[in-house]
Amino acid sequence: MSETLTVNKNLEQLAVDTIKFLSVDAVEKANSGHPGLPTGAMDYAFVIWNKFLRFQPKDPRWPNRDRFILSAGHGSMLLYSLLHLTGYEVSLEDIKNFRQWRSNTPGHPEFGMTPGVEATTGPLGQGFANGVGMALAAKMLAARFNRPGFELFNYTIYAICSDGDMEEGISHEAASFAGHNGLGNIIYVYDDNHISIGGNTNISYSDDVQSRFEGYHWHVQKIDGHDRAAAEEAIRNAQAVTDKPSLIIARTHIAKDAPTKHDSSAAHGEPFGDEEIALMKDALHWPQEPTFYVPDGVYDVFHSRPKAVEGEHSQWRNMLERYKAEYPDLAATYESMQERRLPDNLEDVLLDAGLELDTDATRGYGGKIMNIAAQHVPGLIGGSGDLEPSTKTLLKESTSIAKGDFAGRNIHFGVREHGMGGIVNGIAYGDFFIPYGATFFCFLDYMRPSVRLSALSHLQSIWIFTHDSIFLGEDGPTHQPVEHFAIARATPNLMDMRPADAAETAVAWAMALEHKHTPSALLLSRQKAPALKYQKPRDAKGVRRGAYVLQDAPDGNPDVVIIATGTEVYPTQAALGLLDGVKARLVSMPSWYLFEQQDQSYKDSVIPPSVEKRVAVEAGASFGWERWVGVNGLKLCVDRFGISAPLKELQEHFGYTPQKIADRIREYLK
Repeated sequence: MSETLTVNKNLEQLAVDTIKFLSVDAVEKANSGHPGLPTGAMDYAFVIWNKFLRFQPKDPRWPNRDRFILSAGHGSMLLYSLLHLTGYEVSLEDIKNFRQWRSNTPGHPEFGMTPGVEATTGPLGQGFANGVGMALAAKMLAARFNRPGFELFNYTIYAICSDGDMEEGISHEAASFAGHNGLGNIIYVYDDNHISIGGNTNISYSDDVQSRFEGYHWHVQKIDGHDRAAAEEAIRNAQAVTDKPSLIIARTHIAKDAPTKHDSSAAHGEPFGDEEIALMKDALHWPQEPTFYVPDGVYDVFHSRPKAVEGEHSQWRNMLERYKAEYPDLAATYESMQERRLPDNLEDVLLDAGLELDTDATRGYGGKIMNIAAQHVPGLIGGSGDLEPSTKTLLKESTSIAKGDFAGRNIHFGVREHGMGGIVNGIAYGDFFIPYGATFFCFLDYMRPSVRLSALSHLQSIWIFTHDSIFLGEDGPTHQPVEHFAIARATPNLMDMRPADAAETAVAWAMALEHKHTPSALLLSRQKAPALKYQKPRDAKGVRRGAYVLQDAPDGNPDVVIIATGTEVYPTQAALGLLDGVKARLVSMPSWYLFEQQDQSYKDSVIPPSVEKRVAVEAGASFGWERWVGVNGLKLCVDRFGISAPLKELQEHFGYTPQKIADRIREYLK
């Protein structure tokens, strides 16, 4: 453990007060923000950053750095103040531009925008779950790469959580997962300030948090959050417990030292006001002017920690070079995973395999293709919400992770879809693994916030959603997704892919693995999806462009364009044979997202603007299809909830047999 330089206690207090007043001044200047948490959490936050956190502002993505997550993202000025003071590329001018247009100090921390921000937080509980994913990734990296004398990965995850984090259900799911798996590299501080937006937390919240977390197999301590010596002792105690995650419940006072807003809900989410700040500064003997004041010596206090870690950082870099000489094969894997490199011919390998598969559901194709991909992509890891036999997402040539054994690649998330989403994103925030999480498509509802944040944060999270339509059958409307296609497609930067057969599934998997800054939603069926009839065997590569012409009118000048997705493509192709005398073009459109990325000339070549008669065929809500078929187009969709019945009866009654599709199209063309 690197030691930080000892500082004078008076100077230390100045450093703590600097965090407070930078935060207060920034919120006041913006006339917007949450000053309460920074003015209550600054004491123990200072201890974490000044005595424990291992980080290097000049190398912010150092693989073995400790991670700090502000799960209580509304208190973002606490984090921005710390980043500025410790030497990250967050200037005093950035602090002054808090919450302004194109500032790198947005209202809530955003990954990729501000150096040193490890996760996009704000929706409460997300940071909590992300940290669990980061801790799991650390354990899995250590199991894969650490060797005697070469401890490449031993980092710790620190986080600050609020009452809101503790109340949100995702924290319960993630805490249970972390405790079950013994993630002893987690040290979270719960800022127990008893204040929520609506008033004292006792109006809605009276949990025994200590008992709850002890029940989740966490190591729990309670401290006075303003006692820095107690915070230091508690963190050292937590570091000594290596088989359990740790929670430090820190009783704090929101707006500490504010004369009228101390312990008030008004301090939570609105500026203090000039008069209150003036009184507060007087009480702490702080100059009224200039605002954004940093006293002499304070930068030295905060810079002492990264300076103390410089030696460890250099030693780690030197160790990595020796590791490359000692373990060249492992080092090659390390570098490949760090860059998320793929074999140049991966798509062809997967497509060749897909073309050889016997008829199955696209979930079955997906499982087989995924297992082949895993042989070539060592960073591919993941699991499902207790649904591996149904989602077909078990990596069969690998073991599963368990407490004390993190060498496997399969993760059993349990029935915790929302927690799974946050944990998968936490893994994806790192540079080494490509994680996936799988469940039934209708359970997107449980994990929607995590999927949204994966898109907002440009993470390579792969979401595998099976049982993708009403055609899963007897389980009925509670399990039959209808509106979910529209939800996925409406999410910016989420690559939806609903393949129609094995070949399309293979290309879809290749795309998911290639896109490093875009999460994927693989929408896969329970019902069988026979191979399509391609003009050329490798036409399925058209998935890359989102949509392509699967079958065309003999002269290439169709009178009607029929667009289908997923398992509805096969019966639609069969329906074309029943449309005697109709010049039809069939377009397979597995991905709206990818098709929208194409230039207009390609889009027009697939769906000619001159062809006004257009049809959409998809067993989901019609919402949004007017984009492709126009307001007068025919939408063979499902604008109601499904029904419990066998597959064939559903196909018949909802009109998805070749004959019924042909009949509806013929009627439309009259």
